[in-house]
Amino acid sequence: MNLHRKLQQRAADNNPIRVGLIGAGKFGSMYLAQIPRTPGVQLVAVADLSPDAARSNLARVGWDPAQTRATSLDDAIKTGGTHITDNWESLVTHPQIDVIVECTGHPIAAVDHCLAAFSNGKHVVNVTVEADAFCGPLLARKAEEAGVVYSLAFGDQPALICDLVDWARTCGFPVVAAGRGHKWLPHYSQSTPETVWGYYGLTPEQATRGGLNPKMFNSFLDGSKPSIECSAVANATGLEVPSNGLLYPPASVEDIPFVTRPISEGGVLEKKGMVEVVSSLEADGRKIPYDIRMGVWVTVEAETDYIKNCFEEYNAHTDPSGRYFTLYKRWHLIGLEVGVSVASVALRGEPTGVATCWNADVVATAKRDLKPGDMLDGEGGYTVWGKVLPAKKSVALGGVPLGLAHSVKVIRPVKQGASVTWDDVAMDTTTHAYKIRKELEQRFGQQAG
Repeated sequence: MNLHRKLQQRAADNNPIRVGLIGAGKFGSMYLAQIPRTPGVQLVAVADLSPDAARSNLARVGWDPAQTRATSLDDAIKTGGTHITDNWESLVTHPQIDVIVECTGHPIAAVDHCLAAFSNGKHVVNVTVEADAFCGPLLARKAEEAGVVYSLAFGDQPALICDLVDWARTCGFPVVAAGRGHKWLPHYSQSTPETVWGYYGLTPEQATRGGLNPKMFNSFLDGSKPSIECSAVANATGLEVPSNGLLYPPASVEDIPFVTRPISEGGVLEKKGMVEVVSSLEADGRKIPYDIRMGVWVTVEAETDYIKNCFEEYNAHTDPSGRYFTLYKRWHLIGLEVGVSVASVALRGEPTGVATCWNADVVATAKRDLKPGDMLDGEGGYTVWGKVLPAKKSVALGGVPLGLAHSVKVIRPVKQGASVTWDDVAMDTTTHAYKIRKELEQRFGQQAG
């Protein structure tokens, strides 16, 4: 790894990577906290619907207010400061900005931001993985056609999982399974923003102190975010997803290589080469000691007795057979790690995870019985949660991707637990997000896994 040395050289040459950040919420603020501590990077501008909120978040993470007084992007570049604006288009069109970090968490807006950045020759680090989940393969293709790099964000679990998968394959190991951890019980799929904190393990006071958004955190809890992230991983790595949604096998770190084996060998997988999520709770709700709730993992296989013996000789973390080995990171630091992606795309021209195929899709699934006139409110809300399915299955049933299930009117009854289909809703077909989704189905539908 030599990214830090390359950043130091950019600083010495007075030629920083110039970054534009769109969205300065919780994730964006975590990245903002690290930028002053990273050589060779200048945050030229922050675009947010509320510039005052962006300034407050900058102050919260320790920025000197004098640093954000630049009156324009040109002034920021000239003085080395940062411009705060509500005009995201000024960032993606400015010729001296190198990398756009899309951090809004709004998938429909994120598609607009990504497409505009590509057309203006900007690399994009897309934190809004919700957008990648429903059209990532086509975003990657459009970035390639524009001669720029499109990347998932390091620090978020999908990019970290992709890194582990790349490590395994580069070492010559076949990947049996890869994924993340989660606190999961089946009834969480019906959770709403009103119930999230009790299930999540925080008090309302803690959530308020941290400025945490209950709808966003409910999307983590109710299975939407794990499905979204597993979809991104499957499409980036070529791994497959379970045929009827994630299984969430409960396991301690010690037991991951035991459960992430094929069913035929005592595990839970339909076959080798799958994405899965490990639960930190037993089925009866008991907390599992030494869990992987906030971490990521990859399970690989020893294909020869020699490799199996090497695992044994070096006390590697294996299942009882000694053939399946799990490497893991028990934590991820979210926005504090995004700088790795920014440096990688700008200095190496390499993404930290990018869709290469269309294996998986996340379908909006009814949290309760829906009736005509109800309005879908997207991930983490009161009406739908996201269920990851093989893309071929999603296309066949006409499933509405969760990323497009925002402010959409229901026109036919949908039973609790059923997939929402295009025929069930009155969809706004004028957005770039809808059009790129339909283009994805046309261009990749025959190749869907």
